[in-house]
Amino acid sequence: MLAFVKCFSLKRTKHPRGYEDPHVLASETPFTVNEIEALHDLYKKLSTSIIDDGLIHKEEFLLALFRNSSMQNLFADRVFYMFDRKRNGVIEFGEFVRSLSIFHPYTPEHEKSAFMFKLFDLHGTGFIEPHELKKMVGALLGETDLELSEESIEAIVEQTMLEVDTNKDGKIDEEEWKELVAKNPSILKNMTLPYLKEVTLAFPSFVLDSEVED
Repeated sequence: MLAFVKCFSLKRTKHPRGYEDPHVLASETPFTVNEIEALHDLYKKLSTSIIDDGLIHKEEFLLALFRNSSMQNLFADRVFYMFDRKRNGVIEFGEFVRSLSIFHPYTPEHEKSAFMFKLFDLHGTGFIEPHELKKMVGALLGETDLELSEESIEAIVEQTMLEVDTNKDGKIDEEEWKELVAKNPSILKNMTLPYLKEVTLAFPSFVLDSEVED
């Protein structure tokens, strides 16, 4: 009988690779337990859209964000890189929730700012250099209908460096970035997704299956 109970218990606690306890994730993010369960349902759909292994691969991530699993875009690559915290080529559930939480309305602006700084710091040096800024500006423009010439983009980068690089070392450090964001808070506008504040309302069918009360 004891063996049966043990076996049954193991079966109930078996979770897919990368799964993390909703209570743990709720303690580390602005999401509630119920909201994390709703996100897990969304995660399961995304992680089986192309490769049915319970992990979000880059193609699945691109398909979800841009409706194109094979698009080539530096911005898309950087966003995936930031979500893939373990740098193993896939996004596990815990990584999905923690990264998504950066865009939550209740997440402090300094965390959003730090995330965006790392997004632009292509080489992970702790600085944003002119060529990195130029590449990201070009990539971001590629996501809009606005077309600018190479000369116009270079002019934007030069003017930005002139205004932001206060110590004149030819690159933007974290403190200079913070000052830029403080003077231009609209930079973080796209770092907040209002619907994340009410995930269970956005996905009402998900919460009906919730096994845990907050």
